[in-house]
Amino acid sequence: MESDRAKIDKPRLRDTLRGLPRRVWIVSLGSLILSAGSFLPTFIVLYLAGDGHSSTAAGLVLGASGVGSVLGSVIGGHLTDTIGRRPAILLSVVATAGLTALVPFVGPIALIVALVGLIGLVSQIHRPAMAAVLVDSVTADQRLAAFGVLRFAQNIGVALGGAVGGVVASISYTGLFVGEAAALLLFGLIVTVLLRDKPGAQTDAEETDAETEKEKEVGYRQALGDPTLVRFLLMSVFAMFVYIQTTVGLPLHVADVGMSARDFGLLMALNGVLVVLFELPLIGVVSKYRPHYVLAVGNLFTCVGLSLTGFTTGMGLLAVTVLIWTIGEMVFSSIAQAHLASLTPPGMVGRYQGLYGAAYTIGTGAGPIIGGAVYMFAPWALWAMVGVLGLVSAQLCLRLRRPDDAVAVAHS
Repeated sequence: MESDRAKIDKPRLRDTLRGLPRRVWIVSLGSLILSAGSFLPTFIVLYLAGDGHSSTAAGLVLGASGVGSVLGSVIGGHLTDTIGRRPAILLSVVATAGLTALVPFVGPIALIVALVGLIGLVSQIHRPAMAAVLVDSVTADQRLAAFGVLRFAQNIGVALGGAVGGVVASISYTGLFVGEAAALLLFGLIVTVLLRDKPGAQTDAEETDAETEKEKEVGYRQALGDPTLVRFLLMSVFAMFVYIQTTVGLPLHVADVGMSARDFGLLMALNGVLVVLFELPLIGVVSKYRPHYVLAVGNLFTCVGLSLTGFTTGMGLLAVTVLIWTIGEMVFSSIAQAHLASLTPPGMVGRYQGLYGAAYTIGTGAGPIIGGAVYMFAPWALWAMVGVLGLVSAQLCLRLRRPDDAVAVAHS
């Protein structure tokens, strides 16, 4: 039967991109600005070290930021479904801007920990709302392309932000954090002026009223009662735990085999170049296949590439492993949120995306702590863990299909 085939008929990605509504490009432009101006998470440790604080203090600050980010994703999902997408975004960026600008003027480490934790919370509120804007704005066949454009913009922004942030930080950390606040306010201005209500048939008043009433009746208890969502969240935690070893296990292995920090930088630069050049074309390929299969393949590539890291030495072989896990990263990241949208019941887009953000943060937060400890015990144990968790996450992907809506999943 057609519903059981792995491959499905889809419009060409180029045609889909041309047909994306204006709101997708507005949100993506704003995300590029946010990513380019997001300096605090990258430079806060260097700022604290330069200000005379210990590594323990830096750890507390990072921990507070991580906890805040998890809570912020959950709160953001609730606000997205209750007060609305646009108000949630504006609340997040304005609050984050004000708090970030205060960082260089706060002295005691306890206040810095509290402030950065609060920034972690409010800075995540806009993410489920932005995802919901995309879901609201496009058809099922356009979701993958829309999230692909959003991720492409984020990748460009991260690349620009790293370069600009390094230059500004060398001059003034005050300027760095005030600059981030300015970038946030610029995005807030874009949202205020350009991000209007959905055009045409998608703004039908009766449909909007009906959705609002449904949103008031549902909550996180109902969301977490969905076994498909729970599997998706577990898969995301494991997948992110595996992927984040690119910043923990990989650099530790590079140092252990006698390579330099410059070599690690080149490997990560290879990853960045591959993502920028090939992720959107790759979306055009994977869009022709069932999303749960694509997610499983993405997880397998990531875990295989990283597991092989422990058995490789030399720049050439390590570059091959980077290529393998980068393919996995591109495949997984390009489709995860779009597929989640196809699994979401009416009125729950914000909460489902918020829980995904929380799962993502838990995986990337626990990965460095647990991964580093396991590597110190025995490097082979970390790579074995990566392989096992990658296989588990791939297996969970194969169960991310509702038995009663195979057709809907096929068109995610």
